[in-house]
Amino acid sequence: MFHVMFGMPCVYVIVRFIWPMPWALSAKIAVAVLLLLASQYHLYSRLSSGSVFSPEFPRGFVMLFNWAFGAILFVAVLQLIVDLGALLMMLVRQRWITIPLGLRYWMASGALVLAAIGVQQAVRIPPIKDVEIAIKNLPPQFEGYTILQLTDLHISRLFDAPWTKAVVSDSNAVGADLIVVTGDLIDGSIADRMLDIAALRELRAPDGVYVIPGNHEYFFDSEAWMQHFRSLGMVQIANSHALIKRNGAQIVLAGVTDVTAPETGFPPPDLKQALAGVPKDVPIILLDHQPRNARDAASQGVALQLSGHTHGGMILGLDRLTALVNGGFVSGLYDVSGMQLYVNNGTALWPGFALRLGRPSELTRITLRPASS
Repeated sequence: MFHVMFGMPCVYVIVRFIWPMPWALSAKIAVAVLLLLASQYHLYSRLSSGSVFSPEFPRGFVMLFNWAFGAILFVAVLQLIVDLGALLMMLVRQRWITIPLGLRYWMASGALVLAAIGVQQAVRIPPIKDVEIAIKNLPPQFEGYTILQLTDLHISRLFDAPWTKAVVSDSNAVGADLIVVTGDLIDGSIADRMLDIAALRELRAPDGVYVIPGNHEYFFDSEAWMQHFRSLGMVQIANSHALIKRNGAQIVLAGVTDVTAPETGFPPPDLKQALAGVPKDVPIILLDHQPRNARDAASQGVALQLSGHTHGGMILGLDRLTALVNGGFVSGLYDVSGMQLYVNNGTALWPGFALRLGRPSELTRITLRPASS
């Protein structure tokens, strides 16, 4: 069903874009076959590694497949818009309308260019994004405290060792007081990703590097991966918390497992357990990979929740659909019943849909400020 769903845009392009073209039948068939092959990139990923989430091909091939799949998708969207417009005009004019050949070629050219830009924006080393967040009861000692949030790195054959090394270098250059990684660090097994992820060992911050699992960790032996993250010097806080101290003051840093954890036999997110024993009147910063449970976190006294998972919606317009399945949260800063929620666009994204247009990746430096009473 998964592969059928991703093949539907291709079928639409063949029927409504390729077949009406004034080409020889052999040319139409050849292009149709080529598009069908390109549309089944996720099937090849499954065959290469046993999972659609871990394409084990050279990086250039992964980029090429994403460009081709993106072009098919954009042609399908443009063709659908043109078809709906033509249908409306036919209803108004009461006569048949033929779509100009020149318009079809412009659609194809535009789709190819948009897909190329989308892939380039997806695979780049993300720039620093500065965000100031005011939270309740912040001790004066933490005024101006900086947190670097990394999320959805999806380290893979697409986001490989050189990419990871560059991200780590830029992250360390930020000079944040604390680094948090809010899930989906990897796509693949430890054996496949050992070299690609090694650079994360070099992440440095005075108050440490903390990590929680995302849903993708549970696709690839979560327990082994979390142990490996700890071996890289990261501190795991899954349904637990740590105290961050500065000059006699403290804040709580809590983390929970992903909502998909029970599907693979792991404990579900348990915020009450994570907050058990926290000091009173100390601001709580929660790491939760998915933002959908933000309202529950707000009801339990969390001051700031940091999430990812949505990739910012990836494409402007598509982000509205992404918001629907994430509690209405998709990108940026939200006020949730007095709690601040920041949904990060992601450091990278899933290599099975590596396209970004209008929703850029980011290395997010968060500066804490006290909220006015």
